[in-house]
Amino acid sequence: MTTALITGASSGIGREFARLLRADGHQVVLVARREAALRALAEELGGATVIALDLSQRDAVARLTAQVPNVDVLINNAGFGDVGPFAEADADRQLEMIDLNVRCVSELTKAYLPGMVQRRFGRVLNVASTAAFQPGPFMATYFASKAFVLSFSEALAEELRGTGVTVTALCPGVTESEFHAVAGLGETKVAHVKMPSSASVAAQGYEALLAGTTVVVTGTLNKLGTIGVRFLPRTVVRKLVKLVLKRSR
Repeated sequence: MTTALITGASSGIGREFARLLRADGHQVVLVARREAALRALAEELGGATVIALDLSQRDAVARLTAQVPNVDVLINNAGFGDVGPFAEADADRQLEMIDLNVRCVSELTKAYLPGMVQRRFGRVLNVASTAAFQPGPFMATYFASKAFVLSFSEALAEELRGTGVTVTALCPGVTESEFHAVAGLGETKVAHVKMPSSASVAAQGYEALLAGTTVVVTGTLNKLGTIGVRFLPRTVVRKLVKLVLKRSR
């Protein structure tokens, strides 16, 4: 039986990936900070390995890989955002975001990729975002972190071509999840956008993972948006994103 490890599995897209992978016969490893939520999900799934861990901590990946040395499918889903002017942002929170959104993705992938290549089978899915395609005034660190995830995933996918290992970058737009409350998006125009469910986003990501697709943008409008920003002047793109993410109060 193949093993799939999902970070950020306690809610949202990560939880839906866990359901899909378990239904497909994988042994799943659920990783997130909230142990109670993970255990409830494990019970729902009829069994899973639960590891309660804050992956933004510098020694977290080493502790995780000591418990789970090999996986066949890696879903790097854990991450968070924060809205507000960078000059006024809490410095520690910004660094925590970089640690979780960037360093953890890189470190986990580095830990598990050699074994996948050696076995000539493996799948990695990194949850990026439509934010990866442009700069994000008032969410500068988050947008930049997702740009890293997208570029990193595309580069690895090309490096690994022909090895039996694939890397997929999932780029959803705004999605029904706890992300918005954590990031503070309720005070922005994003709060008024109709959002797809985490289940539908995960389903599109899972289909892309199985197909070995390198980049998948979910939703027709999101796809058009990521194409559109290539043709608009960068000054216009920055101003549009700033307008959407500026807090109303």
